[in-house]
Amino acid sequence: MNVADEAPPVIELSGVHKKFGEIVALDGVDLSVARGEVVCVIGPSGCGKSTLLRTINWLEVPDSGQIALEGNPVGNVVKANGKVTPQSVKDLNRTRSRMGMVFQQFNLWPHLSVLENVTRAQKIVLRIPQKDAELIAHSCLRQVGLSDKTDALPDQLSGGQQQRVAIARALSMSPTLMLMDEPTSALDPELVGDVLGVLQKLAEDGMTMVIVTHELGFAAKFADRILFMDRGLIVEEGVPQQILQNPETDRLKLFLKQLGEMNLTYS
Repeated sequence: MNVADEAPPVIELSGVHKKFGEIVALDGVDLSVARGEVVCVIGPSGCGKSTLLRTINWLEVPDSGQIALEGNPVGNVVKANGKVTPQSVKDLNRTRSRMGMVFQQFNLWPHLSVLENVTRAQKIVLRIPQKDAELIAHSCLRQVGLSDKTDALPDQLSGGQQQRVAIARALSMSPTLMLMDEPTSALDPELVGDVLGVLQKLAEDGMTMVIVTHELGFAAKFADRILFMDRGLIVEEGVPQQILQNPETDRLKLFLKQLGEMNLTYS
């Protein structure tokens, strides 16, 4: 874990609100993540965790508030006169390309090989030539331990391997920030360890990450900070030992008890 305390925040949210009808998903969220920081987000279903990630990269448009990536606006631009105008599609896509997103489901192209899945976004979004994209893809696949699977189709891979391809695809875009939404939740228990191993390596290499997870053992060992969300709010946050072993709020105490994870292990 390598947190650069004096560097500007990689991602910063100020007063972000989001509603779906009458349901408040985010209720004025403030968040700042430093370069190299690993932040894990926990909380009950429907508390706003996934909406938080999707709002950071503008897959969900917030109703109000500001988001900045390394000091540059995401989605909306505030002019000198205070007027808020939408970011151009070109600028928004350029900003999004600097944020790698890994979903619960792998979202791989079923008719494309592993190598083609990893090169596709590079060529389309970043306009990287085929040969260069392939070199980057091979490097990223080695990083996730899949250098021998370049020609395989997704349905020839296990769930854990498919998720590692999805991580390689995100890494191939050279992101400033990685956003991961329950990256192990769709996997069989015996496959979880391989994906957590990749996340461990990324954390050790200093990748800035915001990870929604129920893997509290991983969070305890590799997160710099854990956020507990409930009803669209960050209710409690702190270092893993504080949050997982000495929770302050009754809501977090109840959540941890229900999750049955107070005896934390990670291997």
